[in-house]
Amino acid sequence: MLITEYNKLSTLCRMSKLYDVTIKESSWPILYHKDYNISFFGMEKMHPFDSGKWGRVHQLLVENELFEPSDTITPNEASEDDLLQVHNKEYLDSLKWSWSVAKITEVPPVAFLPNFIVQRRVLYPFRLQTGGSILAGDLAMKFGWAINIGGGFHHCSKHNGGGFCAYADITLLIKFAMENSGVSNVMIIDLDAHQGNGYARDFMDYENVYILDVFNRNIYPHDGYAKTAIKRKVELRSYVSDVEYLQLVEQHTSEALAEFNPDLIVYNAGTDVLDGDPLGCLSISPTGIIKRDHLVFSCARKKNIPIVMLTSGGYQRTTARIIADSILSLHSDGLIPR
Repeated sequence: MLITEYNKLSTLCRMSKLYDVTIKESSWPILYHKDYNISFFGMEKMHPFDSGKWGRVHQLLVENELFEPSDTITPNEASEDDLLQVHNKEYLDSLKWSWSVAKITEVPPVAFLPNFIVQRRVLYPFRLQTGGSILAGDLAMKFGWAINIGGGFHHCSKHNGGGFCAYADITLLIKFAMENSGVSNVMIIDLDAHQGNGYARDFMDYENVYILDVFNRNIYPHDGYAKTAIKRKVELRSYVSDVEYLQLVEQHTSEALAEFNPDLIVYNAGTDVLDGDPLGCLSISPTGIIKRDHLVFSCARKKNIPIVMLTSGGYQRTTARIIADSILSLHSDGLIPR
């Protein structure tokens, strides 16, 4: 579909302002906003998450001439009305208390900040990334693929946040795609090192949402109830390396797509599987991560299934370079054509 046609659909057929974007003919379906990055007086450094990686990924893609800065698709912030499509008012109101956000972000001093600062410095970036995930899901259906340089908050369910995840962007992406983009069946392929327990709780009884989750069984969140929603569960031991990991990913991705025919794949592409990650505790090389992403996109493209990629976890500064290199490799191999 031509980009001009997409712009007409965005303005005429949708009520949410998340779809009210203008996309240039030269743009790629890659989403980023300069305010994705999180900073609050240095306190963000108390959590191992690299809260500036999104900006570095975007900068590296521009430096490698994938696109011009002006061609970046800039998402809008998810509004309260958007969030209420999944979250209840009680949960959203709880985020007006700084101590609640401190618990979710796992940075205790945030509890002592005025909430207007927490809203601006922490939750506003999360809402922008959530808006990016929702829009990326729609763009993937139009263009065959999309990448949100942020998002992937897989520990947040409609009722509870946690693990540095304040909004259930994956659940929201899927709900919006089903209501606005003609999607009936969705497959979540979660290759972040941690179990994706948030969306799993949300889609516990949904036969039309198939979850493939490959995760380290020895780390957070140990959510036994959420595991019952996983259709294909691959629990890894700590410090698995490339050969075994890639074989398992290839096997289970292929078998999952043989079992279930989705209209859309949501790929949660966490880089916390990287060797040396202090929280992921796996031993995958940078090359292994690039091969993993290539494998997933290749499976989707061979079956002509639209795919949206979210960057999710990754707790080393080197992950920005790996994410950028992976996206550049996907392009050079023809898996993300413009």
